[in-house]
Amino acid sequence: MNRLIILIISLFFINQCSLNENSRIWKDKENNITNQKNVKKVFSEKKITTQLNQELKLDLTKIKTNNKIVDNKNNYGFQDYSGSINKIGNYKFSKLENVNQLNFKPIFLDDGLIFFDKKGSIIRYDDKQKVLWKKNHYSKFEKKLKPKLNFALDDENLLVTDNIAKYYSVNINSGELNWSKNNTYPFNSEIKKDKNKIFVVDYKNTLRCYNINDGSEYWNLPTEDSFTISSSNFSLIIVGEMVIFTNSIGDVTAVDVETGLIIWQLPTQSSSIINETYNFKVSKLVSDDKSIFFSNNKNEFYSVDVKTGITNWINEINSNLTPIISGNLLFTVSNDGYLYVIEKNKGNIIRITDLYINYKTKKRKNIKPIGFAIGDTKLYLTNTDGKMIVVDLNIGKVVGEEKIAGNFTSRPFIFNQNLFVIRNGSIIRYDLKIFR
Repeated sequence: MNRLIILIISLFFINQCSLNENSRIWKDKENNITNQKNVKKVFSEKKITTQLNQELKLDLTKIKTNNKIVDNKNNYGFQDYSGSINKIGNYKFSKLENVNQLNFKPIFLDDGLIFFDKKGSIIRYDDKQKVLWKKNHYSKFEKKLKPKLNFALDDENLLVTDNIAKYYSVNINSGELNWSKNNTYPFNSEIKKDKNKIFVVDYKNTLRCYNINDGSEYWNLPTEDSFTISSSNFSLIIVGEMVIFTNSIGDVTAVDVETGLIIWQLPTQSSSIINETYNFKVSKLVSDDKSIFFSNNKNEFYSVDVKTGITNWINEINSNLTPIISGNLLFTVSNDGYLYVIEKNKGNIIRITDLYINYKTKKRKNIKPIGFAIGDTKLYLTNTDGKMIVVDLNIGKVVGEEKIAGNFTSRPFIFNQNLFVIRNGSIIRYDLKIFR
């Protein structure tokens, strides 16, 4: 009897794999991955792990700074912050439980910010860190699940998705609920909105499009699933009439915003990644309207054409941090602490700087970068040892550091000439005191 059951289950999985048009068993899909990499790789013979062109100074005199905190293309560039790391504020909340990374983003307002606590309560603070309101829209049972929230802002309404399959909208002035819905599976991505639609990806690698006014579903697009749950969040961007997103097995898919139909799909990994998705990590997608840039912890940094999904180039950089674009330059930090400056159009590396040079060899093996932001001509990098490193991009030198927490923090955020970092239990705010 047991053998019969096993046989039936085996036949079921074989049938599912062989009949799925997106299946990794299809050889042409595997060949497409191999062919693109063979043709497009830059410096494919050898992975660069040492410093390069240390004396090269960048001309950043013509850069333009901005004050963006929301961008559907994740293209934040150089932001308006030329200060040091001088702490001036602390937004407190009850510590989140069962977290090993703080990959959440507050909603920044001109007069304060919005975040959440360990039971899923949403908290709005004013500019002086005072709580204006605190609202919880979860049942007693749901609170025990310790929901983790992702936010998007739509005029006077806050859109929320979480990791227990709930999504809803609240008024930002009162915290009162507008509407609430449940999905079949928990969500695992940032939220993007376009006109009257919101987009989000769940743990089953399904992109979902909802009505912003009542939460009803317009359409959904399943992509190939894996047998394990990813440990990193998926990314999505909106470029023109396309929403483009990643999933747990390395596919990048472009979809028509209105219809949900696939425009193009780029597989970046072979079939072997399907059973290794917990360890596979990819950066957020970033676009300059013409190309999409992203990297992963498999030594691959991609430039992809927005319209066609064709790979422009691939370079061997091991990073799952979100890159930053400025003019024809790309900036990223590898998982072993090297700052890379790359030519955006060709993919050539023009400078590499060791940001962990002051750490002893034994200690740096246990340290990983979390994320970075660029303010004016300085780069602010947070790390798993709870420190933030400040780098002068002109000369590629570490010029300061700040101990923020005992272990991990969030990536830095810049808004209204202030810099913010989340540690478990509070959001720290830094001002514009000038470095000396």
